Amino acid sequence: MARILLVDDSELSRLVVREAFEKAGHTVVGEASDGAEGFEKYKELRPDITTMDITMPVMDGLSALKEIIEFDSGARVIMMSSAAQSSKIAEALIVGAYEFMPKPFDKAKLAEMIDYVTADL
Repeated sequence: MARILLVDDSELSRLVVREAFEKAGHTVVGEASDGAEGFEKYKELRPDITTMDITMPVMDGLSALKEIIEFDSGARVIMMSSAAQSSKIAEALIVGAYEFMPKPFDKAKLAEMIDYVTADL
């Protein structure tokens, strides 16, 4: 069972992702609504997996991803965004994102991604 941190300014998105991870038997250990809060919670909670929206207030997801990877190069961060901007997706993967999941969520694809990212935990 993986310990999950959800970082997204959309409460609805966090709820959908929470339900998917919990249905798969994992535990959500924390939530944050912006990148700065997400980075602080990451340092505090040290989750196995972090989901991160790209577009958020205060600190965006790419900036938060950079901070997390600098803090923990082995972090598993899944970037999630409705902003289908290929340059942002590519940048996130170059910086160190473990996976990318587009919004709106397809529940079957979300379940497959969860199985993939938690397979060796």
